[in-house]
Amino acid sequence: MARYTGPVCRLCRYLEEKLMLKGEKCATSKCPLERRNSRPGRPGGRASAQRRKISLHGLQLHEKQKVRFSYGVLERQFRRFFSEAAKLPGATGENLLILLERRLDNVVYRLGFADSRAQARQTVQHGHILVNEHRTDIPSCIVRSGDVIEWQEASKKTEYYQRLVEKIRGKVTPGWLSLDEEKMTGRILTLPDKDGIDAKFDGKTIVEYYSR
Repeated sequence: MARYTGPVCRLCRYLEEKLMLKGEKCATSKCPLERRNSRPGRPGGRASAQRRKISLHGLQLHEKQKVRFSYGVLERQFRRFFSEAAKLPGATGENLLILLERRLDNVVYRLGFADSRAQARQTVQHGHILVNEHRTDIPSCIVRSGDVIEWQEASKKTEYYQRLVEKIRGKVTPGWLSLDEEKMTGRILTLPDKDGIDAKFDGKTIVEYYSR
């Protein structure tokens, strides 16, 4: 499947907002958004609020792109998730965010097995992760309540895994997940709800964008 391969920091600069796409680097002074406080193609200039006035449609597009970039989903796949969310009972916007949160690559990221969703996606694609003792290399796989996420035995011999064991100690996970640091195993306790998604996105605005 096609995916964005350009510099992810450019996406943050485009939206003028930190999306934490590169993990720990985003929280340091090395973050390009800290050093280059301007949109791509517009070096320098006045402050963002003074430079341009955003229409209602622009705000809706901004919110949609923010969610899409954050979860690393291309437009076509994002529309498919939106269609699935619309078929579920409840608010479509909330359903959409919950479905995205249930992606396997996101769960691997939330458990602390990767510093970013992009790294988590690569970890899954390389076959390092087991779901209910079965090797799964599809990042968009949707997890269910009770699923167990763990590392393949051969992957535990890698240098990356050894570093991760030390770094993950004291990791705080969302309430809908549990993490056994000793066994490096995660479990889906329950399905996430809107309060269990720590990133603050406005699902209603995305619904308005697609409803125009």
